Amino acid sequence: MRRISEEKGRERLSWLPFVILLAILLLPSAVRAADAPAIPVASVGVSGNNQVTAEYILGVVGTKVGQNLDRDTLQKDIEAIYNQGFFSFVDADLQPGTGPDGGEGVIVTFFVQENPIIESITFEGNTVYTSEQLMKEVFSQVGTVFNRAFFRNDLDRIQERYHKNGYVMVRVSDVQVQGGDIHVTILEPRVGNVIIQGNTRTKTYVIRREIKLKEGDLFNVNHFRHQLGKLQGLGYFEDVNVAFDSPEERDDLVDLILTVKEKRTASIGLNVGYGTESGLSGGLTYGDTNLFGRGYNFEVGFDEGDEASYWLTLSSPYMDSETYAWRAGVRYYTYDDRYYYRKGVHQFRFDEESFIVYAGIGKKFKNEDWSWFLTLRRQDTSYDDVHEAVPGYIDDLTMWQGVNQTVDLQFTWDKRNPYLSYSKGFVWDTTFEQAVKALGGEFDYLKYWTQVRYYTPLNHIFNDLGIDNIEGTWTEENPLLLAARVRVGSATKDDGLPAFARYSLGGMNTLRGYNSRSFEGSNVILGNFELRVPISDSFSLVGFYDVGNADSKMDWDDLHDNYGVGVRVKTPFGNLRVDYAHGEDENRTYFGFGEMF
Repeated sequence: MRRISEEKGRERLSWLPFVILLAILLLPSAVRAADAPAIPVASVGVSGNNQVTAEYILGVVGTKVGQNLDRDTLQKDIEAIYNQGFFSFVDADLQPGTGPDGGEGVIVTFFVQENPIIESITFEGNTVYTSEQLMKEVFSQVGTVFNRAFFRNDLDRIQERYHKNGYVMVRVSDVQVQGGDIHVTILEPRVGNVIIQGNTRTKTYVIRREIKLKEGDLFNVNHFRHQLGKLQGLGYFEDVNVAFDSPEERDDLVDLILTVKEKRTASIGLNVGYGTESGLSGGLTYGDTNLFGRGYNFEVGFDEGDEASYWLTLSSPYMDSETYAWRAGVRYYTYDDRYYYRKGVHQFRFDEESFIVYAGIGKKFKNEDWSWFLTLRRQDTSYDDVHEAVPGYIDDLTMWQGVNQTVDLQFTWDKRNPYLSYSKGFVWDTTFEQAVKALGGEFDYLKYWTQVRYYTPLNHIFNDLGIDNIEGTWTEENPLLLAARVRVGSATKDDGLPAFARYSLGGMNTLRGYNSRSFEGSNVILGNFELRVPISDSFSLVGFYDVGNADSKMDWDDLHDNYGVGVRVKTPFGNLRVDYAHGEDENRTYFGFGEMF
């Protein structure tokens, strides 16, 4: 009986390879027979791996010891191992064996062929970033097995770095893997033609000079968006549309096509105003911001009231390292019953009359952060009718009248970020004003002052302090902003400056808690500090503090200050400004347009 059973056992083993083969052939059939033999998995292993451990490879395998062999699962295992990225070839080998229960089974061995060891990674076509900078985005390192999945993520990070900084058309055009050497080709598209159409009045060069991108430049969407914003901000066009095109068989070039729709730039304005000192006033203006289609600004107008003014101006405000800006104008004004203050104390009322003619020209340096502007100005001023004087008043005003001929030279260093929707950075300007008798004037002095305006967003600081952003009112595009201005000035003569040339503080644009021209002298120091808090896209609150003084001999211990709050509302006519300031003696409210600085 023992011989019979042994012969039957040998018979079963001799049929096992045939049964396994039959099972494998039957598994892919569209109709899997219910009586197809179920073959248990005896063992699962890996062959061919040198650098990558078997445990890591088998971590993605669904075929398990003791389970029945399943072709779908086996195929998914092969794909999962291949998708690990370390291998150029993956297959499965099936051999008969003994199952966990001692019966017939199948041994599953996954055969892998590893990718080569990385010997070098090189880049071609990159000009924005050096190869060393790009390697900082690459996690794959020399000496490790090349992994397709990891390197695909590396390439994604490289493209993300380009795209984040505005180079949205940059892409990886080719990757060559030869042995252990990986060569990456990056395509950085450049600007081909810039085509401008739709303009019938505005000269093409006026539009073109706002679009700084020229043929051969790398295309950067952040810079281009900023340039489009400046073009639209000119106010010459109802709409500006942009299209992109690539020349045939040139995927490294992109043509820019700008289509503009012009609008009327001439306008007539009605002016109505009220000042605490000047009273009610009103007038008319006629202006054109694109005279002759050349981008010239022209305005003629008048205001009537206690403070009457008549003016005409013509300017070309655009400047760069090759284009001069210029301006010229005349203004005549009279001011009846004006208050005169000395060190903040009212002395008397007087009448003032002045006629001003000026002309100037300026340009940017090769480094366009720097610019200069030279202005010639002639001012003829007279004072009359001193009245309502306080007892013991001091009159150091009315003896200063006559013709003043000056030459002003201003240097500006502008380091604000030009690609943001808000001011960030600083502007530093220094001005020299020389009165020259040789040019027909009656005065001779030199004034000089310097000023810094600084702007910085505070979102990150408030977030670090745990101060919540109230309902998300401030964002990256419209942040909580600290704005500061500091001005310091002096002159070569302590008491020799004519009254109309003195530094003057007081009013809505300097010390907001005091009357206009409350403090005057040949020396000045001024600081303005604002915390600008956006509430919505069109409305914001401002907390401010002003401090300073102007005097003939500066006493740095005798500074005057005020504090207050304000609101800013964006309107079709500009940014409406309302400030309420608390000074040393009284509170004052101001209405105007635009930020103070």
